[in-house]
Amino acid sequence: MAPEPAPGRTMVPLVPALVMLGLVAGAHGDSKPVFIRVPEDQTGLSGGVASFVCQATGEPKPRITWMKKGKKVSSQRFEVIEFDDGAGSVLRIQPLRVQRDEAIYECTATNSLGEINTSAKLSVLEEEQLPPGFPSIDMGPQLKVVEKARTATMLCAAGGNPDPEISWFKDFLPVDPATSNGRIKQLRSGALQIESSEESDQGKYECVATNSAGTRYSAPANLYVRGPAAWAQSLMGIWSLLSRLVVYVCAHTGTLTCV
Repeated sequence: MAPEPAPGRTMVPLVPALVMLGLVAGAHGDSKPVFIRVPEDQTGLSGGVASFVCQATGEPKPRITWMKKGKKVSSQRFEVIEFDDGAGSVLRIQPLRVQRDEAIYECTATNSLGEINTSAKLSVLEEEQLPPGFPSIDMGPQLKVVEKARTATMLCAAGGNPDPEISWFKDFLPVDPATSNGRIKQLRSGALQIESSEESDQGKYECVATNSAGTRYSAPANLYVRGPAAWAQSLMGIWSLLSRLVVYVCAHTGTLTCV
């Protein structure tokens, strides 16, 4: 027999109470933004590139905005590239200008529960102002065509004092090997190795050398991933071009014997 309620008390049915408790717990799943990646101070080279990366977590997912001197960044040389559904953002400045671009850049992450801010300073130097040990790119990545499912390696070698750390950008976004399930690795040499290449790996790659003296970007290089049919077609195109070149040399110089 169900117990009778004590005088002056109301019994709440168990199942509806648990449902209400679940709704309250669900509401508590919302959270204010928290930064999981913040931009870092940089010293760049005039005419070069600077990229600030900012990412936050929270529920609902926060949105990232960038400010310079209290105003939203706005310039043809400034580009904002979003990732992680807008919860991550890269502010890319190219080409860098002395004085004009030197400033504090502020990243703001906002959702319905709150707003947080962080900032980083950009300094820009002319070539003749570079301090000893400023990073150099001794060997940058080169254009590469690879057959799908094969391994592609984008080379990079850098010098500087102290030895610079090398990182990679693809299509202006940071490459994170940790999210590739081991398919993408950064070798000790600094090269980026992509195993079992996929069409999604195709794009424009840059290696970046950073130490306490500053940051230098390599020239970008494209990686093309082709299926077997496209690969064969590319080889045929190259052979056709070389054949036409030999014929041209034979006809105009007479230095080769044409058979």
